[in-house]
Amino acid sequence: MVVNAERPGYSESPGHAESPGPAARLRSTGHGHHGHPGRPGRSGGTSGSAQDVARRYQEFSWREARGRSDAHEELSARIGQDQELCELLAGSLPAGNKQQPQLLVAAVRHLDGPHAEQGPRGAAAYGRWREWTIRHWDQVRDVIMRRGTQTNEPARCATLLPLLARLPQPLALLEVGTSAGLCLHPDRYRYEYAYRHGPGDGQEYRHGPGYAGGPAAGHSGGRAPGGAHHPVVEVGPADSPVVFPCLVQAPVPAAGHGPHLPTRLPEVVWRAGIDLDPLDPVAEPDDLRWLRSLVWPGDEARAARLSAAVEAVRAAPRPRIVRGDLIEELPALAAEAPAGATLVVFHTSVLSYLPPARREEFARLVRSVLDGRDGGGHWVSQEHHSVLPWLPLPAHHTPRPDDPLQLTLALDGHPVALTGPHGQSFRPL
Repeated sequence: MVVNAERPGYSESPGHAESPGPAARLRSTGHGHHGHPGRPGRSGGTSGSAQDVARRYQEFSWREARGRSDAHEELSARIGQDQELCELLAGSLPAGNKQQPQLLVAAVRHLDGPHAEQGPRGAAAYGRWREWTIRHWDQVRDVIMRRGTQTNEPARCATLLPLLARLPQPLALLEVGTSAGLCLHPDRYRYEYAYRHGPGDGQEYRHGPGYAGGPAAGHSGGRAPGGAHHPVVEVGPADSPVVFPCLVQAPVPAAGHGPHLPTRLPEVVWRAGIDLDPLDPVAEPDDLRWLRSLVWPGDEARAARLSAAVEAVRAAPRPRIVRGDLIEELPALAAEAPAGATLVVFHTSVLSYLPPARREEFARLVRSVLDGRDGGGHWVSQEHHSVLPWLPLPAHHTPRPDDPLQLTLALDGHPVALTGPHGQSFRPL
């Protein structure tokens, strides 16, 4: 999702980045440093900006990709040790979000670069990936400058649904940072909730029944991967082309269904979203191709459910999507919500793109918009706890989730659950 252009270092002006010098120099100097992708280290001899790029890739490898994507972990580590490639990135791309590791890898995948599906593994494969990227640098850079890391994970609806289903119906949904708008259709998907009493982030259930699309395979008492039995609650249309499983980290209720799980789908009568650069994967095949390129290599299940979610919403009326800044556009768009419907302003992993002062400004604005609406409304946020540090967790729970990447789901500023970043787990508070 792209939500605000006031990100540090963001610039679309070409300036010196149009110079072909770094790429031309790399074409004639070989492969630089790309030995064993070990722990983050310093790349001696580079300029300050190239050092920053190297450090960013190394930190991404160890802090974000490690344990979650072997391909991203190895590739970003090798790039972080490649002095000459880091000089190319620093000299050709504006500082800030345009130098994100995810953006470079997605751009190469989008252009059908080598090892696009599984990622380059080993020094020889990295050499081929590197040579192709440098040779096609003009095209790669063009994709980077035109696109952004607009993740739209429809499976997040699995963790939003427990809140949406219990609010006064019908609903008017307004998503901030909507990207492709797939999360505006929680009533078009099928969900499979399985209980697990204990720690975990749902990763072990990621390849469970229906996760990649197709009819649901789970029923009450269904079997999860690894042979473990989980009571399963299923909600949603039986003919949906996609099913989202979600592990519920709570004691198994005697009746097989806890009060925190939905028994119905929400009734949605209005859908709208705001984004700086909205995508339309239903009408624009290249937008869907870009969203698939952003899926990390090797996660075929996630790529398949993304395509299946697009098919699930293809026949639905198109939401009202406004291109613009979330703070500037929110009041007018919220005023369009129909009377008699409960307005729900929601967002997932969006506010981290804003500086702290803008986050607080947004929070004040949401409260003001809802307070000023006849009949009020609700604010549903699903962000990392550090993004909204003023939201207090209940005293009987630890102040931070076990998994550092888990999100805090909150209703009107009151945390209600810890959730997996891709909707794979739900832990009631």
